[in-house]
Amino acid sequence: MGRVRASTRRLRAAVLTVVTLLTSGVAPARASTPASITWKVCPEDAEVQCGAMRVPADWAQPAGPTILLTIARRRATDPARRLGVLMVNPGGPGGSAVDFTFNAPSFFGAQVRERFDIVGVDPRGVGRSTPVLCSVDLVDAKPDPLIASEQQYAATIAHNRRLAADCAARTGPVFGHVDTGSVVRDFDAVRAALGETKVNFYGASYGTLIGRQYAQSYPQRLRALVLDSVMDHGAGLDDFVARETDAAQDAFGEFVKWCARDPRCVLRGRDLPGLWAGAIARARAGQLVNPYDPPRRLTVANLLMAAFTAFYDPQWYSFAYYLRDATATAATPAAARRATAPPSVDLVDHSFPAVFCEDWHLPLTGFADLQRRLRASAARAPQMLISPLALNALTGCLGWPSPPDNPQRDPDPPPGLGPVLLVNAVHDPATAYPWARRVAARLGHSASLLTYDGWGHVVYGKSPCVAGAVDRYLLTLRPVAPGTRCPAVDPEPFGVG
Repeated sequence: MGRVRASTRRLRAAVLTVVTLLTSGVAPARASTPASITWKVCPEDAEVQCGAMRVPADWAQPAGPTILLTIARRRATDPARRLGVLMVNPGGPGGSAVDFTFNAPSFFGAQVRERFDIVGVDPRGVGRSTPVLCSVDLVDAKPDPLIASEQQYAATIAHNRRLAADCAARTGPVFGHVDTGSVVRDFDAVRAALGETKVNFYGASYGTLIGRQYAQSYPQRLRALVLDSVMDHGAGLDDFVARETDAAQDAFGEFVKWCARDPRCVLRGRDLPGLWAGAIARARAGQLVNPYDPPRRLTVANLLMAAFTAFYDPQWYSFAYYLRDATATAATPAAARRATAPPSVDLVDHSFPAVFCEDWHLPLTGFADLQRRLRASAARAPQMLISPLALNALTGCLGWPSPPDNPQRDPDPPPGLGPVLLVNAVHDPATAYPWARRVAARLGHSASLLTYDGWGHVVYGKSPCVAGAVDRYLLTLRPVAPGTRCPAVDPEPFGVG
């Protein structure tokens, strides 16, 4: 669930929050001689250094196999006034912090780049850090997440088990140890290798899980912590599904309101709920075609995901065109579908389920339980039916071969934690605003919440007000006043036509 402004559109979905190693009974690593980082100029960007260091694949066995972490560092442009290191993570799970660092000039303000070394570590199992690798054929064979029968439920479990076994065989010893608790241990090893007593951290979406869990385990090693678009890792299954679904439905409602007021909406004046209901019915009947990839059919899950991802920026303008064109395109006979070319490679980086199913406990008791939850979600979300993120989390972890190493908990504020800034949009489709309020309350006096009265997922940069408040906090550690809000800014058209 997070992303960077220029590269963030590639990082969908995603989401969660926190857990603590202290309360889980897993102690932080003992002090030892810090590992060293081997640096060189990044081939992608001469202004950025790329580094690598080794850490244990399993922190419980420090003398066992090791894995390679990849790190990018963009030096402060005003080294004489340098305030330290700003570690960053754009979310996912699966988003590359190395790429985030490459794109930092288009995301962070000039003052932040002047005063901080920006450091991105691809989390273990992700991107360039010993990634989770799986057969592309198995990944592409994922069953429809809107499971409609006992047979489909059993088939999903069987597929997930085959996928996990395939990924484990291709990935090696890090598979099964890609939970965020292990990532936090890695990050502190990087901090030590950088020679920093304290670091600063900016985490977006799923990166808020890394940030808050680091704060729980190493509170006195943080100078500043920004949690942008916050997931509540203290939420149980019912709250997780309900809040996610409410957020997605609210985002659809905001799209309808925008279309009614903006003359640039190509569906203005149309009955959008009725048009959408018709599209859902056609998708369910196998009669809805992807308007930009015909004659490929759209399933209901495809249609929901198209809306959900469009609401991230949000991309209301382009989504209105998409919906117009999809509902105007006639289905072609099945025999006329074009053949699908075989994949050019047989492996793909597929870290999302491996990470997510290690961090989140979603105990479905069977097909009847899933159906009951789907019906309840559809009742509260007549257009979105259920959050695609919640749906893929529920079904993607069915049958996973091991219980989560880092399940959700609701820890007390850690002693010695400095000021924390939380940021969330009221109309965030992926990380519900009530979660940010609850996490801020759980963090107590250390936390301040900046509310953006607008739309979209990942708030920094969506308005000068938000960016200015975050920058001031990072530079001065001055928290925002209680109840501080930033006004909404209508998104610019993107991809119109």
